Amino acid sequence: MSAGEPARGESGTAESGTAAWYRHFGTIDAPGNSECYAEWSVGIADDPELLRRIDEWPHNKRQPLLMLAAARFLGARISPYRDFRAFLDSHWADVSRTVRSRATQTNETGRCATLLPSLAQIAAAGGRPLALIEVGASAGLNLFPDRYGYEYDAGARATRLAPAGSVPGSYPVLGCAVTGPVPLPAELPRVMWRAGIDLNPLDVRNPDDVAWLEALIWPEQDFRRERLRRAVAVAQAEPPLLVAGDLNDRLLSLVAQAPPGATLVVFHSAVMAYLDAEARDRFRATMARLAVERGCHWLSNEGHMVVLQADGSSVVPEMDDERLRGRFLLLHNGNPVAITGPHGQSLEWL
Repeated sequence: MSAGEPARGESGTAESGTAAWYRHFGTIDAPGNSECYAEWSVGIADDPELLRRIDEWPHNKRQPLLMLAAARFLGARISPYRDFRAFLDSHWADVSRTVRSRATQTNETGRCATLLPSLAQIAAAGGRPLALIEVGASAGLNLFPDRYGYEYDAGARATRLAPAGSVPGSYPVLGCAVTGPVPLPAELPRVMWRAGIDLNPLDVRNPDDVAWLEALIWPEQDFRRERLRRAVAVAQAEPPLLVAGDLNDRLLSLVAQAPPGATLVVFHSAVMAYLDAEARDRFRATMARLAVERGCHWLSNEGHMVVLQADGSSVVPEMDDERLRGRFLLLHNGNPVAITGPHGQSLEWL
């Protein structure tokens, strides 16, 4: 398909934006990650009546992962598309209500594995412990990189890290395949303070919120579900400071609460796609100001067009789609440093 050419369904006719969105998810994003979601998404793309219902939702509520997670949250199990379609017919009112009231707040702790080398570099260079702020924090599970275990696989050798004083089995161990000159640390950095911002923070002490986090994990990926549960247990022992609101409105006030004796790092993963171009420009300007005034570091771990934008704006103009191929680009203070797996499964140092 050439650039600018509309997507076409099985009939050869041009598809609606929603149909193309689901077909892309079902043929590009889901294969290799969830065959169930791949089949369901392509089925939806070929289902005019279901597409009509989905198009009744606001644009930002039509995204495939949100709709599929809502069905999973309500009990949809791995099944052929015809059975899934029957489930939707019998639960549509509940699916619609869940989609409208929830958001894709995947709290993928695996991403800590791709952030950790940069965090350790920053801590070592500053000679001080870290103060972490995550924007788009969900339940704040990625605010505990110092409380998780890691296993970096470079092929011929592996590097393992564990939190000091913790009992094995009480924390998730995050596996990550690494290529290139990744600056793997010898020990975990010390975190003095941690906080996050989210439009609707999830509470690790709320069973419904934890169930929603589990529903956002793709059906066949039981290993992600298990490490989520262990990360939730870590966070439940010391729930993070989370504030509700727009990241552009709340960031500076939260920065003011960070201890001055720590090196401040603001980071995010798969968040910028949910902002329009103006909001992203405002955030970039704020980060530039914080770098000058507070010596703040900025780690951005984002995909390219993670969610289709109504304004057509792109998320990571620094690298083209063909290079990323469904992966994320990690930037430190605006400079690309690595290509990362979206669930933290790989780290390719540039």
